[in-house]
Amino acid sequence: MAVVTEGGFTAAARAELIVQSALSTSIRNLERELGADLFDRTGRRVVLTEAGRALVPQARALLAGAESARQAVAAVAGLETGRVAIGTIQTLTCVDLPAELAAFHRDFPGIQVSVRDATVDELTAALRAGELDLAYLAPDARELPEPLTVHATWHEELVLITAPGHRLAGAGRVRISDLAEEPFVDFRAGTGLETAVRRLAAHCGLRRRITCDVTQAGLLVELVRAGIGVAFVPRPIGERAGLPWLSVRQPDPGRTVVLAGRGARPRNPAGAALLDHLMDASGAQRPQQ
Repeated sequence: MAVVTEGGFTAAARAELIVQSALSTSIRNLERELGADLFDRTGRRVVLTEAGRALVPQARALLAGAESARQAVAAVAGLETGRVAIGTIQTLTCVDLPAELAAFHRDFPGIQVSVRDATVDELTAALRAGELDLAYLAPDARELPEPLTVHATWHEELVLITAPGHRLAGAGRVRISDLAEEPFVDFRAGTGLETAVRRLAAHCGLRRRITCDVTQAGLLVELVRAGIGVAFVPRPIGERAGLPWLSVRQPDPGRTVVLAGRGARPRNPAGAALLDHLMDASGAQRPQQ
């Protein structure tokens, strides 16, 4: 295109800041690859052949496409556009994730956010595979597998919720040993909350009788309200449920929640921006370096 625009090899080489021999060699290589001469070099002025004229609009389109590609990459790097994927346990309460994502959207309206809720194992696998940039996990005191990194940590208190009129409803506090005969509503095995509750029960020698297991927090609350069993939930869920809730005496029941990513910092610029936003907004403990 430089030869076409400048009208000759010498002027084109000067415009492109390369030596003329290198330009000529490049043109010859292109002609050999395409199987046709692109320029008629018999006269004083370089003239396009029919093949050359046929190539011009395609060459312009290729150059325009390359420029568009550069602009697209620059836009993502500049956070004008892009996509970020974050995972979360369903019972996340230490962070108001919808509010934080709304604030992030106001700052970066061109970035599309994808949110996935799943079990801890599923979220961990998705992080390791690069399907998620970040995820809130409840890893049950386990070390995260390589190359995952913990960016922030929270401790959540667990409380017991009961139906109105339950024998423990007005007690305020309860011992684990008082629950030996109680039926329980629990989350599906593999969720962060179910793992924490199972660990607590095993530590205290409590053999729970599970009457119903669910995958949705709202359904768990409604089943407890209906009297099918009691349940352990993070304290904010208990406070919002409108049901009697009881704190638990020793041992102090709780779980650890972490914000994790793949490596020290997401390679995705949008993921890095979301991490910065979440860290600035959180009251979490940052891991010791």
